[in-house]
Amino acid sequence: MKRRRLPAMLLIPLMFAIIGCSAKQPSADGNPRNMESDRSSSKQEVKLRIAWWGGQSRHDYTLKLIAMYQELNPNVKIDTEYAGFDDFWKKLAPQAAANQLPDIIQMDISYLTQYATKDQLEDLSELTNNGTIDVRSASPETIDSGRVDGKLYGIPLGVNAMGTTYDAAMLKEAGISAISKSWTWSDLEQIAKRMKAKGKVLDHMRFDQFFPYYLRTQDQHYFSQDGTSLGFSDPRYFIDYFTMYLEWYEAGYMRDWDKESLSKLMPEENPIALGDGFMTMAWSNQFTSLQEAAKKPLSLTGLPGPNGNQGLYLKPTMLFSIAKSSKQKTEAAKFISWFLNDVEANKLIKGDRGIPISSKVKDALKPTLSEEEMKVYDYVTWVEKNSSPMDPPDPIGSAEVSRLLRDMQEQILFRKLTVEEAAAKFMSEANAILAKNKK
Repeated sequence: MKRRRLPAMLLIPLMFAIIGCSAKQPSADGNPRNMESDRSSSKQEVKLRIAWWGGQSRHDYTLKLIAMYQELNPNVKIDTEYAGFDDFWKKLAPQAAANQLPDIIQMDISYLTQYATKDQLEDLSELTNNGTIDVRSASPETIDSGRVDGKLYGIPLGVNAMGTTYDAAMLKEAGISAISKSWTWSDLEQIAKRMKAKGKVLDHMRFDQFFPYYLRTQDQHYFSQDGTSLGFSDPRYFIDYFTMYLEWYEAGYMRDWDKESLSKLMPEENPIALGDGFMTMAWSNQFTSLQEAAKKPLSLTGLPGPNGNQGLYLKPTMLFSIAKSSKQKTEAAKFISWFLNDVEANKLIKGDRGIPISSKVKDALKPTLSEEEMKVYDYVTWVEKNSSPMDPPDPIGSAEVSRLLRDMQEQILFRKLTVEEAAAKFMSEANAILAKNKK
């Protein structure tokens, strides 16, 4: 059968129609876009740097996550930088000074104000408003915790709460039953005394986390609301807390400070993981990594009181920020959005960076969680109903104040200063540091 040729008059508009279809297609918002341009840009190689802190298990799964993302986005190449908590900030400071921060920075709430107010972080408001970072499944209150002076400088990766992680089997062998969520500092002292007789120690409570917790239980605060001074003026709160701490240390309830001061705060270094400790006070998101490091079942409960519900609060575990100096802000934002919302990615994270902020991800993960992982979910759910609002992000100078507090604790434990002398010195010098924030 012979094919009939189309008349030339009909071929011309058809050719234009074909050209038009190949060159332009409507985008998601209904506007035409150049597909050739899209294909060209999709092949353009993108290089990102990302930095985070954490233990070995966090490093391992984060590298797997990055490999997943690069497989989904072959044009994206991601360089990684990671360290323990203290070393992380030591490395980040000179990078900030040289205007060479990584594109994506794992940020802590205690450093957010410092980096944001020095114009080192990008305001992410537009990137969330236009959906590049999808936060539709997160509560506005959670997202707002990453704001400083109304601008969004960090996207929370999850929420967590301080808690007590302990070896229930070890306590049971010593004749100590499960710890209730309404226990007290006196209860802890009695437990520590009995466990010392078994050769087991209580992990040191980090100075810049648990002294502020203690203050909150006394209706006081570490920093004032405006960040220009300490949030307490009576030295007795400092004296009471560190007198208790010194008594416990000298009674042998904790390991030597010489050994403790060398710790990089890695889970593998924790006494409970090494086998010579029965308990540690830590953030709930650290529970899984502590248990992995300890290679045995652990339990999780609240912090000692009284007034534990006044001291406890939900906090962003950590945040992702984008450097102001980044040349790839949109691509960095796309990675953050994927990190927050991809269910398969979050199956690897397993709550290590906190309970996911996406309600959809949280619901999708629940059926996949082990009994041990559910302990963290259940604990954070309990804290939601038994806690008080979080304080504002730490002010500029907070890191310097916390270094001063650490120095005071060390001098107290080494008997270089009395608790009363340390209280006076700390309050005077800390207030002087924070007074610089007065406008």
